[in-house]
Amino acid sequence: MSKPRRFSANQLSAWLLPIAVTVLLSGCSRPTTLQEVQSEGVLHIITRTAPSIYFEGRDGITGYDYELARRFADHLGVELRVRVADNNTEILSVLDRNYAHIGLAGIANREDLKTRYHAVPTGILAESVVIYHRDTDRPETAADLAGTTLHLVADSNHEHQLQKLRAELPNLQWQVHPSLDAAGVLARVETGEFTMAVVSSNELDLNHVYFPKVKEAFSLGEPEQLSWLFPVEQDGTLSAAANKFLEKLADNGTLAQLSERFYGHLDRLNYVGARTFVHHVNNRLPKYEALFRNYATEYNLDWRLLAAIGYQESHWRPNAVSPTGVRGLMMLTRTTAGEIGINNRLDPEESIQGGAKYFTLVHRQIPDRIPEPDRTWFALASYNVGYGHLEDARRLTEGAGKNPDRWMDVKEFLPLLAQKEWYSKTRYGYARGHEPVIYVQNIRRYYDVLAWMLEPIKEPQTAEETWYVELDGTPGAELSPEAEAGGDMRAMLPNELGMIPPTL
Repeated sequence: MSKPRRFSANQLSAWLLPIAVTVLLSGCSRPTTLQEVQSEGVLHIITRTAPSIYFEGRDGITGYDYELARRFADHLGVELRVRVADNNTEILSVLDRNYAHIGLAGIANREDLKTRYHAVPTGILAESVVIYHRDTDRPETAADLAGTTLHLVADSNHEHQLQKLRAELPNLQWQVHPSLDAAGVLARVETGEFTMAVVSSNELDLNHVYFPKVKEAFSLGEPEQLSWLFPVEQDGTLSAAANKFLEKLADNGTLAQLSERFYGHLDRLNYVGARTFVHHVNNRLPKYEALFRNYATEYNLDWRLLAAIGYQESHWRPNAVSPTGVRGLMMLTRTTAGEIGINNRLDPEESIQGGAKYFTLVHRQIPDRIPEPDRTWFALASYNVGYGHLEDARRLTEGAGKNPDRWMDVKEFLPLLAQKEWYSKTRYGYARGHEPVIYVQNIRRYYDVLAWMLEPIKEPQTAEETWYVELDGTPGAELSPEAEAGGDMRAMLPNELGMIPPTL
C-alpha cells in the first residue's frame, strides 16, 4: 500500500485536479464499476484522522474503518490508496465529485444523504450524545437545552437530529465548527469554553478518558449504523461487493473481533481513576521513566506498555507488598524473581528489569500463529494468572466451538475458571479468572493514555505545514491555528497531550 498523505485545503485541491483531468480526458463520466477498480488495480478511499476511523498507532496506520478497508482491498486483489482530508465536509465534497471510490467519514446514512451516496453499514452503532462540563448542571431532557448553544463538528450525524427536535423546540440553538473534530469539541468542554456540545457516542467512548471533566447527559435519538459512503454516480457494483464482504466478516466474527480491539477496553478508567492516573504520570512516573525506557529497549518492548504493566501492578510504588507476598514496583513473586535472577524485588531498577525480562519470556510462550495485538493480550493475561490457567481457558474456549487464538473469545471463558463445574475439568484447576480479564483491559487503557500524553511533539517543516500532522513520516505540527487560539491542548488535563491515542 502506498503511504497515506494528509492534505491542507490547497493541497487537497492540487491532488484532485489531476484526477479530474484524467476523468475528463478518459471520458470517465460513466459510473465507476467494480470491474474498473479491479482493472486499475487501485481502491481509492478518502478519510479523516480519528481514533474511530483512521490513525497512526504504534505499529503503523490502523483504525476500525481503515482495517476494514485494507481487508476489502486485499479481498479485491488491489492496492489501497488513502487520502486524508481535514474534515467530513472535504470528504463529502470529494465524493460528490466522484473523485474517490469510498468515503470513510464515520457518519450514518441519513435521509439527506441517501440521494447522494450508496451506503454500506460497517457494524458500528452510534448515537448523538449531549455532553457538558461536570461543574455545570446536568441537562435531563432536550427541553433543558433551551437558552444554551450546543457545539458540534461539521457534516456530522448530529445536525439532522437537532433539526428534528427544533420542530418541538424552536428555540434550540447550535453552532457548527468546521475546524474542529470530536476531540477538539471535547477539549473545549473540558476547559469550560463550551458549556454543552454534541458528539457521537463511539467517539466519546474512545476519547472520554482523556477529558475527565466531560460528562454525558443523554442521547438525542436512536442509535444509527455508521456507514461507508460511495458516490451515487457509481453503478452500485462496488458498494454491493463491499456490502457482501462486510456481511461475510460479520458472519465469521471478524467485525466483532475488530470492535473488541478498538472498543472493548474503554470502560476501565472512570473520572477518579483518570485523575489519579494523570497525577501519578506527572509525579511518580518521571522517577522511573528512564528505567522503563532502558529496559524496554533492551528487551525490545514498547516502554509505555512496560510502564502500564508497572502501574497496574503497583501504581509505580517500589515498596508495594501484597498479602500473598508479591512485592516491588512490578510485583514479582519470590519464585519468579529467583528464576530470572532478581535479588532485591524492592529495588526499582531490579524490579523493572525483572518485569521486562519476565514479560518477554511469557510473550514467547504464546504461540507464534496468534497475531498481534491478541498475542500481547494473551501474554498480559499469562503474566497475571499464569500460562497454565490461560491454556485451560483456551481449551475451554476451543471446546465450546470458539477460537482459542482470539482474545475476544478466550476472555469470555477465563472467568469460568472460578466455577467448580468448569475448573474441575481443567488441568490446572481453580483460578480467579475475572482478574486477568480486568488486568488486560486496565493495561490497555493505561497504555492508551500514556501514548496520548507522551507522544513526542513533531516540529513543523514550513509555516504552511504548521496546522496538521503528516501521517507518512514527514514532519508536521499537531495544532491548527484555531487550536492554538484556544490554548495548547498539551496544557489541558491530561498534560502534554499528543494527537491521536494508539489503541493497543
